[in-house]
Amino acid sequence: MAAYTATDVKRLREATAAGMLDCKKALDEAQGDYEKAVDLIRVKGLKGVTKREGRLTSNGAVVAKVEGSLGVMLELNCETDFVAKGDRFVGLADELLVHLQSAQSDSTEKFLESSMANGSTVQAVVDEANAMLGEKIEVRRIAVIKDSPVGIYLHRTSPDLPPQVGVLVQLSKDAGEVGKDIAQHIAAFAPQFVTREDVPADLIENERRIAHESAIEEGKPEASLAKIIEGRVTGFVKEVSLIEQSFAKDAKKTVKQILDEAGTGVKAFYRFRVGQ
Repeated sequence: MAAYTATDVKRLREATAAGMLDCKKALDEAQGDYEKAVDLIRVKGLKGVTKREGRLTSNGAVVAKVEGSLGVMLELNCETDFVAKGDRFVGLADELLVHLQSAQSDSTEKFLESSMANGSTVQAVVDEANAMLGEKIEVRRIAVIKDSPVGIYLHRTSPDLPPQVGVLVQLSKDAGEVGKDIAQHIAAFAPQFVTREDVPADLIENERRIAHESAIEEGKPEASLAKIIEGRVTGFVKEVSLIEQSFAKDAKKTVKQILDEAGTGVKAFYRFRVGQ
């Protein structure tokens, strides 16, 4: 019998929305390998995994700030929404963000090791918050953009909670409100890469394999397989590439067209969603 736990089944169900029995069968067939199980469920067409963001696995807040050519963003996690919306937790997130502006750390690990104004490390301050608030608090990730125009957007999924989604966009040239518009688009459509050239070759090949196996599972004729597979792979690449997506505020235009009209481009972006 494959080695997996009830937690693995729950995680697979939340990610794919497939039934419990289907998840167990997939994990059995994949010999407990979670990623293989996801692929198996996709091949069998149970649910569209790539379009599903999944449920939140934790609570917390995303905080971000842009000043001049510096943009910083931080995700702070906690266990319950009760703590997430509390003044102490939100205050801690803001305090850590101010320190990130100063530290400009290039990794979460270095940020946690950095010393704050009171002489304590970020990790020590977070540990103190754990004791004070009575549940686990942790800095999950950070983002820093320096020496470039930056677009920013924060989104509240619930009016009584702090922002749960945050986006920073590194632009090649300042474009005013367009930077915010692109950040809003990224928040809504969750691209994974800037351009199709950024999509890793192994990811494309895996998608091609899935497209081939799912087309056979659907009983597509042999003569049409190649065209169907390439069509699905092309669709996948467009779906995950920012500049090829239809723009959120004008579906008749691509994001690239909006950027070209504004005389700018996107060098990089960061999108954080609490728990994902």
